[in-house]
Amino acid sequence: MPTLTTYQTTIIPDWVDYNGHLRDAFYLLIFSYATDALMDQLGMDSDNRAATGHSLFTLELHLNYLHEVKLGTDVEVRTQIIGHDRKRLHLYHSLHQVGEAQALAGNEQMLLHVDLAGPRSAPFSEQVAHKLLAMTALQSDLPTPAYLGRVIALPTEK
Repeated sequence: MPTLTTYQTTIIPDWVDYNGHLRDAFYLLIFSYATDALMDQLGMDSDNRAATGHSLFTLELHLNYLHEVKLGTDVEVRTQIIGHDRKRLHLYHSLHQVGEAQALAGNEQMLLHVDLAGPRSAPFSEQVAHKLLAMTALQSDLPTPAYLGRVIALPTEK
């Protein structure tokens, strides 16, 4: 199984800056919508959140801008499950022009499953855990994303 295509959209005028490029914040908006779509695929949709009082919170994310994205471009987000445990989900989104292989941006996220009543961390339900295991197994042959695990730092002078 390839990465999941979790979101598609067209870049609209309100998202474009004075250089004619997608504004920084809207890359994250697009990736956020892709995370929402993944939650739906896992059975963690709005009905489930209302019934269980559980959701996912973003603990950390990294965003890499790789190529220009311009007004009117049709884009899609492809999502790869990197790993998970009882309470956390590590994923990688890549932004592409629809149907193209070249990544325009990359977004690594660490998410935490939360009981909103606390709020406090909580294990995934058995149903969600099984879906995560199945998705991970189907993606086991995918290569590690090139921008996974990056850190921000200036080189040290010697």
